[in-house]
Amino acid sequence: MPGAMPVHVGTSGWQYAEWRNVLYPDTVPQRLWLERYAESFATVENNSAFYRLPTRDTFAAWRDRTPADFVMAVKASRFLTHIRRLRAADEPVRRLLDAAAGLGDRLGPVLLQLPPTMRAEPDLLAACLACFPADVRVVVEPRHESWWTEDVRAVLTAHGAALCWSDVRGRPRAPLWRTASWGYLRLHQGAANPWPRYGRQALRTWAERLASTWDDDSDVYVYFNNDPGGAAVRDAVRFAAIMQATGRSVTRTPDV
Repeated sequence: MPGAMPVHVGTSGWQYAEWRNVLYPDTVPQRLWLERYAESFATVENNSAFYRLPTRDTFAAWRDRTPADFVMAVKASRFLTHIRRLRAADEPVRRLLDAAAGLGDRLGPVLLQLPPTMRAEPDLLAACLACFPADVRVVVEPRHESWWTEDVRAVLTAHGAALCWSDVRGRPRAPLWRTASWGYLRLHQGAANPWPRYGRQALRTWAERLASTWDDDSDVYVYFNNDPGGAAVRDAVRFAAIMQATGRSVTRTPDV
């Protein structure tokens, strides 16, 4: 379909030693893992920025090492989400975006994962979201049940920010709200064997939910965060095939 947008399918991070002989052959040195990853997937969620914000030069180097169609989502620094807890967000948001600007057109959504102990503060969230330029996509992953209110939903919608859909052991951890013109799904841990794999039915259910919520003209980002044993790689490949069966196109995945 002309103009259709593929579903962006990838993993949360790429530097995992257990992925050797799953995604990375022994013949590929670790310094070239990003290149190998980007040949296999067209998107990644960069979790390392959460622990320590990379420099602009580092982001620029990642841009130079990936192909033109590659998209890197960036998890915001824990200084903003876990230490400041969204308060006085201007400076950490500006510092994050100044560094991530090194990605240029490779920059995808910015993920704000909130602490599980952080209770809902809609006004604080609104003030933080207002610090981001309109052309930066922001996705929010609250993890305390107090956030599931219409006030919070209204804040996300007003700012065009996506509520992160997330899964643990085959169950949604948040309401399946559509608050933006694009979607974002994180799959943290499946309930199948071997742990932490996802079963086919769980993957099919998520594929159907996405396909029924966003049409072909909408960007949707899907990242597997169940990295042990290469589960994320294998599940991303299976999910992409299931997603295609719903009639949606997907970005490239490896043959594993």
